[in-house]
Amino acid sequence: MGSIQLHGVSWETPEGKVIFSELSLSFGPVRTGLVGRNGVGKSTLLKLVNCHLQPTSGTITVEGRVAEVAQGVLIDGELTIAGLFGLENELLLLEKGHAGDATADEIAEIDWTLETRIDAVLSRVGLSATSKTKIGELSGGQQTRARLAFALFVEPEFLLLDEPTNNLDREGREAVIELLRSWRRGAIVVSHDRELLEEVDEIVEISSLGVSRYGGNWAVYREMKELEVEAARKDVAEAEKKVGDLARRAQESRERQDRRNRTAEKKAAKGGIPRIIQGLKKDRAEKSTGEMERVSERLNEEARGELVSAKEKIENLLPIIVSMPSTRLPAGKVVLRMEQVTSGYEREKPVLRDFSMEIVGPQRVAIVGPNGSGKTTLLSLISGKLQTWSGTVNVMTSFAMLDQKVSLLDAEKTIRENFLKLHPTIDESACRSALARFQFRAEMAHQIVETLSGGQLLRAGLACVLGGTEPPPLLILDEPTNHLDVDSIESVEAGLRAYDGALLVVSHDEEFLKGVGVERKVELVEPPRHEDTKGKRDEG
Repeated sequence: MGSIQLHGVSWETPEGKVIFSELSLSFGPVRTGLVGRNGVGKSTLLKLVNCHLQPTSGTITVEGRVAEVAQGVLIDGELTIAGLFGLENELLLLEKGHAGDATADEIAEIDWTLETRIDAVLSRVGLSATSKTKIGELSGGQQTRARLAFALFVEPEFLLLDEPTNNLDREGREAVIELLRSWRRGAIVVSHDRELLEEVDEIVEISSLGVSRYGGNWAVYREMKELEVEAARKDVAEAEKKVGDLARRAQESRERQDRRNRTAEKKAAKGGIPRIIQGLKKDRAEKSTGEMERVSERLNEEARGELVSAKEKIENLLPIIVSMPSTRLPAGKVVLRMEQVTSGYEREKPVLRDFSMEIVGPQRVAIVGPNGSGKTTLLSLISGKLQTWSGTVNVMTSFAMLDQKVSLLDAEKTIRENFLKLHPTIDESACRSALARFQFRAEMAHQIVETLSGGQLLRAGLACVLGGTEPPPLLILDEPTNHLDVDSIESVEAGLRAYDGALLVVSHDEEFLKGVGVERKVELVEPPRHEDTKGKRDEG
């Protein structure tokens, strides 16, 4: 059984930004979900564990074999799966053995089970391929599955998975979920996929408040976070009461001292107290008042500090709640109608054939299906970027589309500038109010779009599109949760729940679809090969 120990680990970027400081953490032979907002260092921690990075200080001890599946790894498209596994020579030797061309020495080295074991791990991750399949022939999601298969093939004591379900279709996601569900060794899973996190044994959260460990899966973690929110609310209430009580007592003390001072001044004016005694009493009163004010200020400063800390904690725990103007979309209005649409990119290979769909009123519809089934083509037809070969596409209302890059926004302009560009008749005050509803307050509204994290970028897109006085009655989203942390996903969900127009979303994230109230799914199938294939299944 493997283990991973971090003792007093610190790490900072080449620019000097501190990511970890004196971090001590241990991982045993259990499945651990590693969560936290983007930028807190989740992927960095995996790189430190796998020796891709060296800590600035501290030590990391790893016992057992570790296999990693990282994000954004570029693989030569000409490389075969056998090459990815580093087994090309071994498989060539196996082929010689089967053909009867191997020498006696070579036969002694042949692993006769090799191909069977490769096929077994490919099947385990739901990948229909062979050892000779080229990586370039696989989709992005299939390539992720190939890397998962290699990680399993080396039989590690620890799996390190960095957003393993990103870019995977539903079938691929289910393969990863099933893999983790059946895994009985150690695993550290960095993920925003709440469905996947239901399969872990514990959650480790990295935040600005430090590192916290929660026994149990995602559902247990959320219950414990809700308890923390309630405790944080009580802390804020108690801190506010303390600040108020101190301020009231300080005011009452000042008023009592003022009354004593006025009484002394009246007696002195009547000549009842010698001048030297008057001076001594005045000095004592001033010293007493000064000391009282210093004590009062110190207590108030401590109380205000406790209040700030309590509010910071609750702001870190509480989900975003968004409100926005109504689209005033009538329940019976046809928003989108596609009839018998056939289209694609090569005439002999239509991606969609005889496709029909309708959205009426503020319906929430999800487009689902395997990678390559035509989801992006469908959105291109609706937006007008792609023309039909036959059939009709009619969008009956104004709409906004947010792709994964939120290309609707000018990357070189600030959030505020983008908002005012999209809503030229709105004044500065209304602009600031709209952006504040999506948590872009004060100077945050002046952030340049290209500097935003994935979650901030999508939230900025929603703010600029939906924050005007008249939000578009139809909103179209393309894989909105890819590369977002869980907090960002939940803030986007909050914004979409407040939106009362029609929603068309392409996503494989079942929890997200539930979170935004999707009521109908249109499932696309593989590109048709026969005339009778329609390319759609509608699940009402």
